[in-house]
Amino acid sequence: MNRWVLGAAAALCAMRAGAATGPIFQADFSNPAASPAHWTLTLKPDGTGHFRSERGNAPSSDPPVLEAPDLDRDVKVSEEFARHVFHEAHEHSGQSKDCESHMKVAFQGWKKLTYLGPEGEWTCEFNYSRDRQIQELGESLLAVASTILEGARLEALLLHDRLGLDREMEFISEASGDGRMAELGVIRGVLKRLADDDEVMERVRKRAGLLLAKADR
Repeated sequence: MNRWVLGAAAALCAMRAGAATGPIFQADFSNPAASPAHWTLTLKPDGTGHFRSERGNAPSSDPPVLEAPDLDRDVKVSEEFARHVFHEAHEHSGQSKDCESHMKVAFQGWKKLTYLGPEGEWTCEFNYSRDRQIQELGESLLAVASTILEGARLEALLLHDRLGLDREMEFISEASGDGRMAELGVIRGVLKRLADDDEVMERVRKRAGLLLAKADR
């Protein structure tokens, strides 16, 4: 049994233990061709949570880029986003667990959503869901995970390739505008470091400041 399966099983046990003090939501993503190949995002109703990722065995990009390392860290999303997640989970908790569309669509990665609350346990696993609200919830969680991973990539670039920050910040500005990234508050720390760092490009500092302002709206 590989360490990701062991970690996922441990995370589920932790969810069940934690559910005694209140509802818990967890999103698991798996796609062997992606990097990272696996990640798990666990959330509580107040927005506090934990993110864990594992790169897997996907081939490196060509040309190679500095990728985010495997992560295992606490995170904090906005209470508004957490309310939305728990509202959708609660609304679907009494419905059928089969939320996969079974349509012939491109493989986007398996998303497994798990909710533990006073009503019991609800799990939904899908590549593409026939339920529009579930599909949109999965996409929003992917956008949050992308933000967390981009934040880790910024941290790595700040240490090892400061010239690469300009291109990365341009991508983040675009992705946060078109929905590929969400909840910029989860990377507020590294954005503030960049905005205050006189040793990085002025354009990087300016973009970091604009993203901070967007995160606080």
